[in-house]
Order: sequence, then structure tokens, then C-alpha cells
Amino acid sequence: MIGMLTTTILSFILYALIAIFFIAQNKKYRMTTLKAVGLVFVTLFILSVIIIYIVMPPITIPNMTIANLIVGTVGMVSLYALTKSKPFTKSTKHFDAITGALILLAIITIPGFIILGIFTLDDAHQSITKEEVDEAKPLDQDATPIVVSPEFARNKVQKAMSVVPNTQFYDLGKLQVQKIGDEIVFVAPVEFTGFWKYFRGKETEGYFTISATDVNAQPKFIKSKMKYTNSSYFNHQISRTIYNAHPGYIQSGEAQIEVDEEGKPWYVQTMYKPIGLTNKPNLQNLHVAVVDPVSSNVKLYKSEEAPSFIEGPISSEMASEENEYFGKYVHGWLNSIFGKKDVKIPNESGTEASVTPIFDENGEMHYFTDMSSPKENIDSALGYTLINARTGKLTYYNGEKNNGIMDSKGAKEIVNKEFPEKKWTGSMPVLYNIDGNPTWVVNVLDPNGLFKHYAYIKAADSDFVVFGDTARGTLESYRLALAQDPSNVESTGDANLEKRDGEVERVLVTTQDKKQVVQFLLQDDPIIYTVNSGKAPRAIFLQQGDKVKLEANIRDNQTAIVETIAIEGLTNTKQ
Repeated sequence: MIGMLTTTILSFILYALIAIFFIAQNKKYRMTTLKAVGLVFVTLFILSVIIIYIVMPPITIPNMTIANLIVGTVGMVSLYALTKSKPFTKSTKHFDAITGALILLAIITIPGFIILGIFTLDDAHQSITKEEVDEAKPLDQDATPIVVSPEFARNKVQKAMSVVPNTQFYDLGKLQVQKIGDEIVFVAPVEFTGFWKYFRGKETEGYFTISATDVNAQPKFIKSKMKYTNSSYFNHQISRTIYNAHPGYIQSGEAQIEVDEEGKPWYVQTMYKPIGLTNKPNLQNLHVAVVDPVSSNVKLYKSEEAPSFIEGPISSEMASEENEYFGKYVHGWLNSIFGKKDVKIPNESGTEASVTPIFDENGEMHYFTDMSSPKENIDSALGYTLINARTGKLTYYNGEKNNGIMDSKGAKEIVNKEFPEKKWTGSMPVLYNIDGNPTWVVNVLDPNGLFKHYAYIKAADSDFVVFGDTARGTLESYRLALAQDPSNVESTGDANLEKRDGEVERVLVTTQDKKQVVQFLLQDDPIIYTVNSGKAPRAIFLQQGDKVKLEANIRDNQTAIVETIAIEGLTNTKQ
């Protein structure tokens, strides 16, 4: 209760000054005034404790100023009534001065905080640690470029709720993606369904895990009783537990559960101190509170110094807010309303608070969001952001290849239009760099949230779509289709070129979009080589048994784009 009492006491500073003034001015009826001051204080203090217990306002300058104005005004009116002082008379001119001062203070302070908050939006933008990059690294052959959608995971876990003891007391809590060991999983706590269930149950039974990369995996229930949860009441509620320990911090989003190496669950909550005289976040100084759901012990860390088992010290809600500050307030609030120069609007196709958590090749979690233009009826993306879930660093990918591509809403619409009779829909679109091509990877779900397909969509060509049942199989099919696409059989520069020579074993010449593409195999070489006839016109005469020397950009899916080729017996075939 320390946090509650501290906040309440700080809300009575103005009332204390008013009370002292009343006592000093009412010398003739000092005892009566003292009794009135005491009665008003006790009454207001009890009411304030109850309100603060429910609302839990963080101890910030705006919050405490407004609380003091409210308590001071109500207290002054109550003292007028109890001391039977008649306002606006000769004997109450001092009290009337206080009344006028309070009214003037309220008129100045409340709009003042609103204006300060608006002008601080630029400071919040500047507090973001950020960098701009042309494009992301291509996926390597061992990467799993997709995770199971939360809708599908939740659907499977809900069906397994019967394994929970006293299952009628509980429902499934917020899903949190996390890496446990070498496996990426969803973790979801069992939560109370209401007050009476909490009153009878007192403790929840544990949590579920389910693979976030294998659609065939089944959920596992881990028994681990928790007394302090999001759905508990009174002092057992996680947000109130954290508030009591650290009332000076603002909590961002709902606390989420993460599991340590021993399988013990912890609740984690993103926290921040505001900038100056506002409630706006300083995004370079984010913290995380870690709560033991059994003992209620709370530890506070800087986000980047959180225990290693915590994948997301920064919540999805905080990441979504960071995207807003980054995109909308690049040149301040006025520009976001009128000129809108360089303004970028985050799309809302994410799976958690408009962002989608993903893992990079190093096992670090990031939040993905694509950015679009503030102009209406424009469905192309300007680029996309990845926010590190531990440090809060924002990386904006806005290279030439990422400009003008379809946005996440467009990618979902392509899937939605593909299966109208089945009412299958696209979910969790994430943009990846696949062999140099920005590609939307989308889950296809049925109306019940059950997984049906993966969709790989070339972001620069809405007609280039590959569907498949498995992540790896669909990726390989998509890469092969890219290798056969004439628009992709172009110069990739001198980087990563390898020299090869050998005897042609098989040849295939196809015509696609009025262009001829030559594909061939060399003896004792598994690579499929592709060359555009526009680059090497005589390549269309390539035959089995020809000996060739070439330079090619060889990809990790056993395909290659030929940059130069020399065919023995033919001349002028070099690029």
C-alpha cells in the first residue's frame, strides 16, 4: 500500500495550504475551523485512497497537479460549508481570493499541460534510437521465415483447456511469443474468468506453451500455481502490485508472462518515466518490472539489462507507440496535421497492438510494422520498421526496393480474394527479403482460425503468389518461381559471383512475358542455372553436350542467375 499512500499524500499539498490559511484567518472560531479542517481531511483522504486504489494514477507532475486542484477545490468548498462562511462578503475576501486563484490556476494549468504535451511530441520522436537501412539481409537456408498465427495458436490451446484442474474457473490469457531453448513458442497463462472465480479459486493453475513454428504441434500445459495475475483482484492484481512498488513510473500495456530456463513463469511489464512536465515517454530510458507471481516480489530493470530469459522487455503496446512517434511526428505536431512532410502512418495489420513479433537469425525478438502514406486510397508501403524488443532501437528499411511495394493490407486482400467461397483470410503478414525480393509471407486461416496454407507474395507484383502447406516447402517453391521469372533474371552486380564451367546436361528454353529464359544443368552439378536471352542472345541455341564457362550469382536454394556465359563453338555470347 506504500505506493497508494504516497500518491494520496502528494494529492493533499494544496489542501494543506488552504487549510492553514483558513485556520489563520478564522482566529475567532479557530476550534470550529480546526474541527472542520480535520473532518474534511479525513473524509477526502478516505475517498482519495479509494479512487487512487482503483485508478492508480502514476506520480507525475501533470497527474499530481490535477489531483491537487481537485482535492483543493472540493476541500475549500467543504470548508466554506462547515464553517458557514459566506463567500463574496467583506469578511471572506481572503477566502474569495483563494477561490479566484484556484479557478485561475485550473484555467491555466490544464490547457497548459495539454499544450506542453503537444510540443513534447517532437522530443519523444527525438528520444527514439533509430537508424535507416536500405534493405534487410536475405533469409538464409536455415531460417524459418514465419511463425504460427496467434489466432491459430489460441484456437488450439482453447481446445486443450479441459486438462486444467477446475477448468470452469479459468480462461486463456494473453499469448506471448518467446524463445525457450532453441524453440520459438507461444506462452499463455491461465487466467480467472471473473471476480467470483477469483474469490473461490485464489490461485491460477499454470500456463500453456505451443510451438510458434510448427502448425502440427500440440499445446502443453505446465502446472505452476500463480497467486498474482492480471485477472486477480485487489492487491493480487499484477498492475496494482507493480504500482505499489513503483508509483512514479507509467505502465505501458498489459503485463505479459515469460518463462525462465527452469520453467518458472514471471510477469513482465514495460515502464517509463515521462519527459519533463508531461506524460510523454522518454524512449531512450525504458524499464521493465519483473514480478514473481507467487511471492509478489517486484524487481525493476532497464529494458536492455533485463534477465536473458525475457524476450520482450519492451511491450508490443510500447513498440506501437514508438512507431507512432517515429512516423507521425518526424517534424513535430503541426506538420503531422497540416503539411505532413515525410509523415509515415503505421499500418494496423500486426498481431499484437498493431505490431508483429518476429525473431532474427541471432534469436533476438523484434516488432515488425510496415509504413504507408498518410494520403487516402494509397495501398503502397513506404518502408517498414523493426523495433528491438530489448533495446527499443528502431530500424527503418526504406531502400528503393521497399518503396512503392504493396502494404500489408494489400497482401491480406490478395489472400482474401483467392478463397472467397471458403471465406479463408490472410493473417499476420510479415515482409522478408527473399533472394533480393521484398516478399510478404502470410498465414491463410479458415473462419475458425485454423491454419490452411502459407502464402508468399512478391511485394512488387500482386500477381506473383505461391501457396503451400509447409513453411520450408512453400519457401523453396517460391524461390524456384523467382528463379524462373524473367523480371528477376537481371544483373545482380559483381557481388558474390562465382565462376563455373562444365558440360551442359539438360536445357530448357521457355517464353514468359514475351521474354525467353534459358535454364540448364551441368554434369555433376545440382545447380539450376538461369540466363535471360536479352543478356545473352545466343544462349537460346544452347544444346546438350555444349561446354560453357560462366559467372553466376548462386543462391542457397540451388538456383543461380547467370551474369556472363561463354559457349564453346559460339561467339559473341558474353554479356
